[in-house]
Amino acid sequence: MTDSFGFQLRPRVLYKAGLLGEAGPAVAQLGARRALIVTDAGVARAGLVDRAQAGLRGAVEIAGVFADVPPGSSVAAVELGAEYARSCGADLLIALGGGSPIDTAKAMRILLAEGGRLRDHEGYDRLSRALIPMAAIPTTAGTGSEVSAWAVIRDPDARAQLSFASSYLAPDLALLDPQLTTSLPPLLTAASGMDALVHAIESFSGASANPISDSLALQAIDMIANSLRDATYHGDELEARGQMLLAACVAGIAFSSGGGGLGIVRALAHAVGGAFEVHHGTASAIILPHGMLFNSVAAPNRFARIARALGVNSGGRSEEDVIADGIAAVAVLAADCGLPARLRDVGVPEAALPALAEVALGDAAIFANPRDVALEEALAVARAAW
Repeated sequence: MTDSFGFQLRPRVLYKAGLLGEAGPAVAQLGARRALIVTDAGVARAGLVDRAQAGLRGAVEIAGVFADVPPGSSVAAVELGAEYARSCGADLLIALGGGSPIDTAKAMRILLAEGGRLRDHEGYDRLSRALIPMAAIPTTAGTGSEVSAWAVIRDPDARAQLSFASSYLAPDLALLDPQLTTSLPPLLTAASGMDALVHAIESFSGASANPISDSLALQAIDMIANSLRDATYHGDELEARGQMLLAACVAGIAFSSGGGGLGIVRALAHAVGGAFEVHHGTASAIILPHGMLFNSVAAPNRFARIARALGVNSGGRSEEDVIADGIAAVAVLAADCGLPARLRDVGVPEAALPALAEVALGDAAIFANPRDVALEEALAVARAAW
């Protein structure tokens, strides 16, 4: 039993198929009146912004729609969005979309409260006051950003990902509607789901895991192992879509609310995404088995429990064999869902690996890794994934 720990509960979470159409009363309880919807062009083209506005009618006034969020977001998009929010007098942000619009809205709130340039506020626990209210409505099942106290924004000029973490950063309300995820393409469904699996596994194995985060992380691992294939190949099945949406949310709470944090997989995936614009979930899926192998020697009992949550039969078998099968199960899951197995398959050149390993060592996610990571070890994990 952990001697001491903290656990932060922030967002109110609501789940229901069709929830977008009746979101008004819950959003109205946030006490703000002029809402800016933050989204991307794809979500807007799919008609979800119109559906959101209909569901909010009579509860809040829509001050505007900011739909210029690029994949992975960007510093420029955050700063432009914050300027637009000020110009239209918004006192509430509603993020509608995947991790990019949700993280963009989070970062916009930083600038609305603190001013300056976004790079001025990068880091952990840099905020000192509450931000304007925010509701998050995810249309993908992966990042858990709708409940997390983190935001990751790409800096194209530096070819890096900027990380922001603060208890003030978590949204106030998360609205989970599985109907919004049914049109997500198979590969994006798979990559997003593997992102959630990384959150759950690295939270459970992380250096500051605790009994509350443990229970959440193991539940998320079980849900993903049993639902990701169906969600990928039978995207219109609300049961599988709902399980994945909830699993991503649960994993997001596990890693963000005082649990084990994350580790080398997320740190290397951030480095890859920052340098090569590879989807974060895809990079995470490629690196995950190799990060698990590296960390399993530091917490073998934890990785055996992860394997059991993945469905590995441990009866009468050695812990080493159970762990190996758990790592293999992760690789098989990604392959079954059509994801690439190697960094070289997504355009990462071998010559870039040393620089990626160095960037990963400076990423905030790596500080909760269950074992210390030297540069040559981070490079070895990257090479194994290449």
